[in-house]
Amino acid sequence: MPELPEVETVKRTLQTLVCGKKIERVTVSLPRIARSPSDLMQFCSLLEGETIQDVERRGKFLKVIMDEIVLVSHLRMEGRYGVYQANEPLEKHTHVIFHFTDGTELRYRDVRQFGTMDVLLKGEVDHFPSLAKLGPEPLADEFTLSQFRTLMKGRSGKIKPLLLNQEFIVGLGNIYVDEALYAARIHPETAADQLSANKLAELYQAIRDTLQAAVEQGGSSIKSYVNGQGEMGMFQQQLQAYGRNGEPCSRCGNTLERTVVAGRGTHFCPRCQKQMK
Repeated sequence: MPELPEVETVKRTLQTLVCGKKIERVTVSLPRIARSPSDLMQFCSLLEGETIQDVERRGKFLKVIMDEIVLVSHLRMEGRYGVYQANEPLEKHTHVIFHFTDGTELRYRDVRQFGTMDVLLKGEVDHFPSLAKLGPEPLADEFTLSQFRTLMKGRSGKIKPLLLNQEFIVGLGNIYVDEALYAARIHPETAADQLSANKLAELYQAIRDTLQAAVEQGGSSIKSYVNGQGEMGMFQQQLQAYGRNGEPCSRCGNTLERTVVAGRGTHFCPRCQKQMK
């Protein structure tokens, strides 16, 4: 599933590709992706005639800002957007097409078919349940160490599932949680209330540094992720823990291991990230 760096990259790409374009009509071949309004004809009619003003990101959600409405889109496992000329052949698994008045198209392709789109009036966005319950943005200026420490107070569960919880902090998924915990030398099964003040500071900085570095590299192309121009991310070349089980740790040379934490494959160094007793 695309995480914050990948969705941020898609956002930035779409800003350059579709802002200012006017939607002439919308074609939906897989109705369940167009989640709301539930009436497909209404979903399409609300979009027709709208001009894209901006593209924003909230956690792992894209927000396509138009004249009167906002399209809230979640890519889920393998959703991807691309801009094409109208006469270019359709790729398999293209489920939604936004036909622009200038003869180009924004196409949404999703092999796994898990992605979602919701069309909302601008005044409804802040109250949309999927967005309203999200935690703070880890790369925002207002996300300070003090705020992070406040969020951690009273937390006693394992640190990895906590960081994966989008109501706690948004945008972190399996890749970047593994990388941040590795950078901070914290075992993924460490209880949150066992982390010292210094460890919390190290983890806070590791989260921000890891995400920022990944954004600068256009994200990580582990499976099928590409941005809106079909380009791969390059941060996978810098991964220190995720997907590297059986390889030597770049810090100590010990063999990296894989375990399962809260149902998620988890990569770590048993020497650098010792589990607290």
